[in-house]
Amino acid sequence: MKLQPFKKPFKRQKPDLKRLREIVAVLAKYQFTNVLERTGIIKSILKFFKSTDVYEELDSTAPERLRMAMEDLGTTFIKLAQVLSTRPDLVGKDVADELSKLQDEVPPVSFELVKKMIESELEKPLDELFMEFEEEPIASASIAQVHRGVLKDGSKVAIKVQRPNITEDIEKDITIMRYLVGQVNRRISDLKYYNLTGIVDEFERAIEKELDFAQELRNIDRFRTFLKKKTKVYAPKTYPEYSSLRVLTMEYIKGTKIGDVIDSDVNYDRRKIAEIGTETYFRQIFIDGYFHADPHPGNILVMEDNVLCFVDFGMMGHLDQEFRDNLAELFVYTVRYDVKGMINQLLYMGIIDDETDTAELKYDLMDLLDKYYGAEIKDVGGMITEFSMPRLMVKHQLKLPKDFILLGRVLSMAEDLGRKLDPSFNGIEFAEPLIRKLFKKKLNPLRMLDYQTQYLFELEHIVKDLPQTINQTLLRAKKGKIKMDMEINNLDRFADKMERIVDRISIALIIAALIIGSSLILQTNKGMPMPVIGFSTVGIVVFMVATIMAIILIISILRKD
Repeated sequence: MKLQPFKKPFKRQKPDLKRLREIVAVLAKYQFTNVLERTGIIKSILKFFKSTDVYEELDSTAPERLRMAMEDLGTTFIKLAQVLSTRPDLVGKDVADELSKLQDEVPPVSFELVKKMIESELEKPLDELFMEFEEEPIASASIAQVHRGVLKDGSKVAIKVQRPNITEDIEKDITIMRYLVGQVNRRISDLKYYNLTGIVDEFERAIEKELDFAQELRNIDRFRTFLKKKTKVYAPKTYPEYSSLRVLTMEYIKGTKIGDVIDSDVNYDRRKIAEIGTETYFRQIFIDGYFHADPHPGNILVMEDNVLCFVDFGMMGHLDQEFRDNLAELFVYTVRYDVKGMINQLLYMGIIDDETDTAELKYDLMDLLDKYYGAEIKDVGGMITEFSMPRLMVKHQLKLPKDFILLGRVLSMAEDLGRKLDPSFNGIEFAEPLIRKLFKKKLNPLRMLDYQTQYLFELEHIVKDLPQTINQTLLRAKKGKIKMDMEINNLDRFADKMERIVDRISIALIIAALIIGSSLILQTNKGMPMPVIGFSTVGIVVFMVATIMAIILIISILRKD
């Protein structure tokens, strides 16, 4: 069956009041009514609450209560929590760490609904597709559940089946999220910095990708192309002819979740597993530029002979070659405690600019390094995560790429797994030789050949377009239609100065006119009332006013100078 491109399922609609009441009730249960009151939401739907809706006080911290609320709210909010757990720059490290603990496990749907979904998607009866199909799922999450099966050719497979109506439920919740965010933006000004609308937009894009099993299949196949020469890392084979937008059939992997390995008393070679995991992640990031972005303990299986198998490819990270090279250099400066080199590299990467107070940034970087350094750096992911916190981002106007922030979270999670496997394991120390090899390859003169093709293509484009560009320019010049765009810096200040100059000239002209007019009046008394010592009273008054104005103008100019 040919997989079709995923169509965007979400459309804007009015919020579902029944679902909104459920969400508000859960938030009230976990003591977030203060936020609801500030938005005015709880007043507008107070009529939906019963007098019995009273909740006991909880001893949990705010991040813990938020995690429990997200879990109670179901699929959409569980997935939102998972996305936010990768964005400590938005929610803070404490909240991100707590949300990363959220377990995405829910009761499975009935076999009848699963069977109906598969047959609708693959357009064949279940018994024609599979020789065996286990009715009881081996895993059940909020978006999909997984069943074991056997194809007609005897291949053992795992079939991931999307829950019925999940798209419609998520659409309702995203509509309500947008409504809530709109209320918050209007009423709580100090939260505007966090760009809540942008968070919802990013979440919508992420959830759309996760709902698209055809995209996940392509992610697996692409990931497998990078593993051809790696014997200690594996990804399951896929079966496109048994897959669709909502059904994904892949090779069944017999292995143990790495989280179970950590908790098990079985004598695994934990040190070896940590080394393999660290090596594969640094290769994914710095060499392949395509990495598994959700190294959850349940998403990595340990197979025979300590082979690691990655599963669940709904969230992937992408890094281009230039960014990877720059990141490797920044990594080396960081490990060497070279703050000056770090600042120069941040400037080169465009994360800071010429207007950044590098002296102040230097002290903040030294404080950050001192916090994580000690005898040796062990948590570069945590350091990257803290570097992307709002305090430093706002203070120094850092322009951090989205992939940089995601990368920090992924490295932090991977390093945490390594330490749990072997507390004495130093992933950075193990990975540093890999980075050095990468640098040797980068500094190799033969590497210029890699760029030669790119430069030749660019030169070919310039040469090809040059005659047409010259011809168009000359034609416009002949017709007098050449336009020039000019950018004048500090134009506002220049305009203000010009305006003040014009004002002073205008006042000076008025004073001069008054002096001349009063002088003429003083020359005659005809028709003038109340002459004083032979001069017109009007003339004297006008002359005095002009004199006072002239004195004020002169004092103002002298004081300004």
